[in-house]
Amino acid sequence: MLAARGPDEAELLAALPVAVLVVDPDDRIARANAECETLLNLSERAMMGHPVDTILKLPEAATRREGHAFAAFDAELETMRGVRMRVDVIETAVVEHPGWRTITLHNAAASRRLGISSERAAAARSAVGAAAMLAHEIKNPLSSIRGAAQLIADGAAADDLTRLMISEVDRIAALIDHMEDFTDTRPRETAPLNIYPLLAHARDVALAGFARGITIEERFDPSLPQVLGNRDALLQIILNLLKNAAAALGDRGERRITLATAYRHGITVPTGKGGARVALPIEICIIDTGPGAPDDIAEHLFDPFVSSRPEGKGLGLALVDKLIRDMGGIVQYSREGQPHQTVFRLLLRRASA
Repeated sequence: MLAARGPDEAELLAALPVAVLVVDPDDRIARANAECETLLNLSERAMMGHPVDTILKLPEAATRREGHAFAAFDAELETMRGVRMRVDVIETAVVEHPGWRTITLHNAAASRRLGISSERAAAARSAVGAAAMLAHEIKNPLSSIRGAAQLIADGAAADDLTRLMISEVDRIAALIDHMEDFTDTRPRETAPLNIYPLLAHARDVALAGFARGITIEERFDPSLPQVLGNRDALLQIILNLLKNAAAALGDRGERRITLATAYRHGITVPTGKGGARVALPIEICIIDTGPGAPDDIAEHLFDPFVSSRPEGKGLGLALVDKLIRDMGGIVQYSREGQPHQTVFRLLLRRASA
């Protein structure tokens, strides 16, 4: 019996669910898959043989280097027909074919390209979520306090009831403190940091508490330079993500979390409307073998009051997003590998040499 023929390169390119351009050493388009035709509203025949910059105006970046991958998140591109779009762009050299490269285009996530109407919708959703969450969380302890006060008024022993009232008041105060983390708009001080002692501390805290019984592996780039960040904020971010990973693993199957670091050339993001792009080459990943977020909330995972757990308040990842942005970085969520793993990727600035 003859073995089944595997797909050829053209079939594989056509089957990819992302837009891909193949560019030759003369900077001309050699191939474009169906997803690319749809995204750019141009046929492969119309693009083939043309210089890339006549079809698509790619973002400029001082960090683009020959032979290295280049990535630009939330970049505005313009096609030869004047159509503007916001996409994530990744350029990669083709191994063993000098001068050839691929350009991958992903639609920028809705959370990174909000217009006025969607900003209002997000603000309304957050306000409604805040009201609902606060009403639920504060109503329960207030009911307990009222019941305890009524029993004391009726002549019941006060000691245990007083302790209950203090505990419930403390719970309300803790909730309000947590909410106040989002109202702090002061600039966050940053300084050069060696992230490895910080990662070791976060790992030890996790293993001594919420990650007890879970294997935490380390996959580090030992030559990583110092990062520009805030130690307390970065520690809080990593602990929050480790705690989420531990909760996602549950009590069954492989219980493993991986802490990974890498240096990524060419990763840039815009600094603001009309601003220059800034390089974010320092990568920290928290990876777990859990099931990941449900598809219906994955795109809104960093919005306040969005949670996949019934008991969750939806504030942890929103706070992670705020703290990382306060340091000029970004956080991303993805499902990667085979079998799939959950990856939270932190991208941060390098401290000046």
